[in-house]
Amino acid sequence: MLVLTRKKNESIVIDNKIRIQIIDINGGKIRLGIDAPKDVRIFRDEIYEEILKQNLKASNNTAQDLMKINEKLTSEGS
Repeated sequence: MLVLTRKKNESIVIDNKIRIQIIDINGGKIRLGIDAPKDVRIFRDEIYEEILKQNLKASNNTAQDLMKINEKLTSEGS
């Protein structure tokens, strides 16, 4: 992990495409501004983790559903 120190109104650039600027610092909170291409998806970490959980749940349900369909088709064919 790269750790940088930035002050208010300073920024970093990632891959010549994404600029992250420190907008405000107030107590223990930092406001960030992110300028990135529209095709770059940006999520807060807790939202990203929830998306991963939901995707995993959906993929497990799909696999289970496919197995049930396969079992039904196999039993009907006998």
